Amino acid sequence: MREREELKELEMPARAQAAPLEPAPLRLGTQDGSTIGGFIWRGRQTAGERSVAIVNPATSVRCRYYFRFAAYLAERGVDVILYDYRGIGESRPAQLAGFRATWLDWGQLDFEAVLQFARGAFPGRPIDVVAHSIGGFVLGLAPSNHVIRRVFTMGAQYAYWRDYAARARLAMWLKWHVVMPALGALFGYVPAARLGWMEDTPHGVALSWSRSTARFDEAYRRGPLALTEQQRARHVQQFAQLRAPLLALSVTDDPFGTVPAIERLLAYFTGSAACTHMRLAPERIGVDDIGHFAFFHRRFESALWPLALQWLTNGSLSSDWADTIVSQRGDALAANPHSVHDASDCAVLLARP
Repeated sequence: MREREELKELEMPARAQAAPLEPAPLRLGTQDGSTIGGFIWRGRQTAGERSVAIVNPATSVRCRYYFRFAAYLAERGVDVILYDYRGIGESRPAQLAGFRATWLDWGQLDFEAVLQFARGAFPGRPIDVVAHSIGGFVLGLAPSNHVIRRVFTMGAQYAYWRDYAARARLAMWLKWHVVMPALGALFGYVPAARLGWMEDTPHGVALSWSRSTARFDEAYRRGPLALTEQQRARHVQQFAQLRAPLLALSVTDDPFGTVPAIERLLAYFTGSAACTHMRLAPERIGVDDIGHFAFFHRRFESALWPLALQWLTNGSLSSDWADTIVSQRGDALAANPHSVHDASDCAVLLARP
């Protein structure tokens, strides 16, 4: 599988990266007493000259996959924090079977711990987030998400199966919503690495994914992940606390990141100062495919990574990309009149079955 090969290729030791800054290992404690691991790139300039970017990975993708992207940012004046969610990679326990972890834990505990660390380790420095896939969902759950300056997401959504691309929907539903949770129930975790899917995955994460509904909070109404009505409401309200302007990138050949899927998640960030969704066809940059993972592959260092860097460093989007805008709201709408749809329409998605 090409995607799996690309994931392996980028999971390399730090010295394989041609960057002037070497990452250091990172261990952090979370509020519930868990420990998560990752890596940090620190610049040599004085404080205040560099911003800080936290990279939120996709579901069960090791943070090492993002090493080259992190090195690219570090070379250009951005300190970077990579980390693995509990149960994955640097944060995997000795025994994964029976290990308790859900998407909610990844956001309200793990990402929150990284945010708190960044605030303490880099006082007064702006904190930005690059979020891949479910990483764009977990950022909404962190109690401290209001401190984030800017957000760039790639293919960010929460895997509601009706939003999958029509051409692949049935196969994806069977794989991720039938087979995956069944394997989790059988083994106590999902042995996904053995199957060439992704990293081995906690059973609770598989349940979070497989039970995903049109409104994410409804997945936690009943069953083994059940929360009270007040708890579910607090999670939804937490998304609205994000104040940062957000640029969401999707690509036309990503079966997860369809327009309805991206817009469904964006509709929760009602407090964001600006929200822009741009959608890119691979042909637009002269390639045959990009898909859900390849944005972070080194072959797109020249074609796509500057897009993220420009957004993180100055919050702008080149007019060259005006034809890719799907929706805008907030300050971004006034700054760029080339939107195709007003993102106020996105709120309708929250009510759709």
